[in-house]
Amino acid sequence: MKIIQSKLVPKRFCVNLFGTIWVSDPRWIDEKIINHERIHTAQQRELLFVPFYVAYIVEWVVRLLKERNFYAAYRSISFEREAYAHGDNLNYLASRKMYAQWRKK
Repeated sequence: MKIIQSKLVPKRFCVNLFGTIWVSDPRWIDEKIINHERIHTAQQRELLFVPFYVAYIVEWVVRLLKERNFYAAYRSISFEREAYAHGDNLNYLASRKMYAQWRKK
């Protein structure tokens, strides 16, 4: 994955835009974070990118209204739940089924 350094991204955050990782300081990015972001890239591709971002933002807003907590809302987004659940498994994408973020476990 291509990593792009940008001062527009807050410290210790990264943003996956169309399969590239944007980060203010890339030194903290490790293989587990890259894998987490690769899972997001797979999600983006199967939803044809723009609908992914729309669904992500809508789900986050709905969860924020429900949770009343920025971090709790973020962690409960279906896309994030899948990426966090499998971020440590560097082989996950080889067996990932399409739309896994919405499948029952």
